[in-house]
Amino acid sequence: MNNNFELYKVFYWAAKTGSLTQAAKALYITQPSVSHAIKQLEESFGVTLFYRNSKGVALTQEGAVLYSYIEQSHILITLAEEKMAALKNLDSGELRIGGSDSLFKHYLLPYLEHFHENHPGIKLHLNHGTTPETITFLKEGKIDLGVVRMPIVDSQLEVRESFQLQDCFVAGARYAELKETVLSLEMLLQHPIILFSRNSRARMTITELFQSYGYSIKPEIEVGSVDLLIEFARRGLGISYVTREFVSKELEEGSLFEIQLNVPLPPSHVGILTMRNMPLSSAASGFIGLVR
Repeated sequence: MNNNFELYKVFYWAAKTGSLTQAAKALYITQPSVSHAIKQLEESFGVTLFYRNSKGVALTQEGAVLYSYIEQSHILITLAEEKMAALKNLDSGELRIGGSDSLFKHYLLPYLEHFHENHPGIKLHLNHGTTPETITFLKEGKIDLGVVRMPIVDSQLEVRESFQLQDCFVAGARYAELKETVLSLEMLLQHPIILFSRNSRARMTITELFQSYGYSIKPEIEVGSVDLLIEFARRGLGISYVTREFVSKELEEGSLFEIQLNVPLPPSHVGILTMRNMPLSSAASGFIGLVR
């Protein structure tokens, strides 16, 4: 037995209103259409669902049993429609974003704050990780989008370029004698270098750059966060390779200064990653629109 869902809608409104006329008005159809639909259901089940009374129609015992189920279905469908409308209007739902601690703190935070203020009903889930980890999260369906350093070449991913960053070497007061000096890469390597962990995009970029000039950069200290890169340089433990935009405050107040090199350091770009050919949630689409 596979009755058309429209038949159950007619049955529901006839039972709810106790009137074929009112059911027709609620569904914007004619009364004969209501009568025909109910007759189809009754023939399908082989039972009588309504009997006529002075006020219109009332449910038989069999009709009351059917209505108890159809009413629950109607409630669930109504809730589903309301939920879908809320998701579309960004009134509820969730947004799962992957990225590094530094990008969350120094780049995404204002956008996350703005998004949360405008859509407080959407739960934010932030998955911290390196670029390779973020890509894995995305492919495993653990996040809706990832924010990472470029370049990324992967046929499974859709990449939207959004922001440019400039990396640089910085030092604290202990290396003040270098402030007015332009260093070669060879001269730079005579000092202790502090780099981010091996599997970061920034680490790979600077390693490749030095190799292109025939040098191997071997850090004396490796750390797992940008905050430690900044703090170690500030305390004089070495010269850190960081993103200039992330140390703008320290550079401005003078607790750090930028090391001048005789070769240019290429800029990098931040990209927003999503799975190619996969539909985005309304929350994810809204956030990408905000960032871009």
